[in-house]
Amino acid sequence: MAKDARADAVKFQAFRTSELIIENVGKAPYQTKTTSTTESQADMLRRLELSTNHYLLLKDYCEKKDIIFLITPFDETSLKELEEIGVSAYKIASTDTTNLPFLKKVAQTGKPIFLSTEMTYLDEIKEALKEIHPKNKKIILMQCTANYPIEDNEANSKIVKLFQQEFDCLIGYSDHSVGIGAAPYAIPMGVCMIEKHFTLDKSAKGPDHLASLGPAELKALFKEVKRIETYMGVVIKEPTKSELQTRKSLQKCLVAAKPITKGSVIKESDLLGKRTGGVGISPIEYKKIVESVAVKDFDLNEIIVQ
Repeated sequence: MAKDARADAVKFQAFRTSELIIENVGKAPYQTKTTSTTESQADMLRRLELSTNHYLLLKDYCEKKDIIFLITPFDETSLKELEEIGVSAYKIASTDTTNLPFLKKVAQTGKPIFLSTEMTYLDEIKEALKEIHPKNKKIILMQCTANYPIEDNEANSKIVKLFQQEFDCLIGYSDHSVGIGAAPYAIPMGVCMIEKHFTLDKSAKGPDHLASLGPAELKALFKEVKRIETYMGVVIKEPTKSELQTRKSLQKCLVAAKPITKGSVIKESDLLGKRTGGVGISPIEYKKIVESVAVKDFDLNEIIVQ
């Protein structure tokens, strides 16, 4: 589905419940809305846990489909397992942004890191990067808000600009807003990647399905992303190919504002910019004409040549 929607990568989660959480911890508020309120968070996670064999099957299938396989390790055991099967990069969930000992171990792999920043303060992000940078500078720092879904006023995409000012690294945006949401609008702000949850069936059982994109929405998201990239164009400011003909029709050239006698000194008051079909001297050059001697008689509205 991700490949069909033209995504560049697809990301999964790797965790060993016993390494991730102690027993009888309550669920996050959003999880209680979409799953049973009688089971603990640990019980829910056990049902969702993937095996090492699952990772291998997913990785092989991604390679066959020519889409990048990414995965988030949530604990040291999972990190070791993923290192054994071989992955190209790691996404680090914001639950570990303040887990400095774990960040150090991820950094030591030398793999590129996508570091999420949900639920964190700016100073905590600075500490995380201080821990990672001496060992690994291949980081994409990702703005995100930890609810599923978030309210529109929680997207806080302006933080992208703050991160660009504060940190010497690439910036991404992980989006939990409803539908296509905020992600495409972060692209003109300079993010190099976006992340979005998706599912095959939004009515399926589980904590994240309801807040994820369905198949049609995922295609619509990437269609909008490509559209925005097309809108952004290039950073060279010059007339486009289609503008060149329009420029001839609409830009102005210098004409005589009044009759001018051959041999007279041309004054600024003798000149006027009018549309001439692209023939003549641009008014941007008017200073070169003022105080020059008229080479011929000019009638009113005649195009100036010198």
